[in-house]
Amino acid sequence: MKGQKISASQLLERFLFDKKKQYDFVEKLSGGEQKRLYLCAVLIQNPNFLILDEPTNDLDVVTLNVLENFLLDYPGNLLVVSHDRYFMDKIVDALFVFRGEGVVENFPGNYSDFRAYEDSTPKEKVEKISDEKSEKEPSKVGLNSQEKREFGALEAEIERLQNRKITIENQFMNVEISPEEIQKKSEELQDVITSLEEKEERWLELSMKLEG
Repeated sequence: MKGQKISASQLLERFLFDKKKQYDFVEKLSGGEQKRLYLCAVLIQNPNFLILDEPTNDLDVVTLNVLENFLLDYPGNLLVVSHDRYFMDKIVDALFVFRGEGVVENFPGNYSDFRAYEDSTPKEKVEKISDEKSEKEPSKVGLNSQEKREFGALEAEIERLQNRKITIENQFMNVEISPEEIQKKSEELQDVITSLEEKEERWLELSMKLEG
């Protein structure tokens, strides 16, 4: 990466195929290993543009962790569609923000940068951007007291789950971790990701209602 040349064997090793595993038959590989092999087959062609559609849904935890590290060094263009806020924060450096009514804005930064910008933007400025379409839309009600409490609790829970996700993923970097521990941590991480996605969807639903 970054101008350096690597062999097919080196690329396979980067995707966790040691030299012995590289001589196995494909049908003997696990589902996760086959996905990593497919990624290698694509990346070895040295593409300058990649499109990833919800990669955190399609890839197992170990493969996703390897892919993230690979993409951090990827010199080409990358287009990602994802609900995984942590993955986007780690990988992307620009967003397409769909405002509705055919309005798409290009924002320089990751998702957390965008949320911080939105929260710091005066309400009058936001209303000015969407003034024309707001006249066409029916007025929306804000959050009731129960939803406000839920909204606050969701933000705290999402932060806790994101921190837990990072902690587990960092544990995969330990070269001494056993296959049994990998399996256990993978299952735990999948539970965390599922819960995180559910709570982020609910947070987004309440956020849109609040902004309305």
